[in-house]
Amino acid sequence: MRPGTPASRGGAGSRGTGSRGGAGSRGGTGPRAAGEERTLTSIAAGDRFRGEEPAHTPRLWHVTLSVSGTRAPLTEVRRALEQLAHDHPFLLTSRYADDHAEIRYWEEARDLHDAAAVALRLWGEHRQTAGLPPWEIVGLEVIDRATYHQRIAAGYGPAPATPVGVHPF
Repeated sequence: MRPGTPASRGGAGSRGTGSRGGAGSRGGTGPRAAGEERTLTSIAAGDRFRGEEPAHTPRLWHVTLSVSGTRAPLTEVRRALEQLAHDHPFLLTSRYADDHAEIRYWEEARDLHDAAAVALRLWGEHRQTAGLPPWEIVGLEVIDRATYHQRIAAGYGPAPATPVGVHPF
């Protein structure tokens, strides 16, 4: 429960009994008589942010994850990457060879640290379910949307017409 909000009256099973304060939490308002209501105050979003986006608003990040390891049959690598793309349709494109692969996708995250953390877990967390080869992550690039579009405009990076899907190098 947030400080300054009234306690839930839902009884013992209510959500307001966590570590942040429960029915007995004062929220910094001092002692109250039993049954006394707390006065709530609200502020308009414009008053809070004055034209700025709140820090917790998610942004889009372009992620390129590179993995490498011992040789695996190309058909198995392709099938595993296709399964990963099926399980997680956010994947834009994957390129592969028998000993390495590259996955590109958009991630929505609060900041670069969150986007990178998700990317670094992607291969390991889905190794079993998608049947991915036991390769290690050897490269990671996470850039914001504006930087991605600047690179495309300057002629760097994959062409926008690059087909979506799983393709050999």
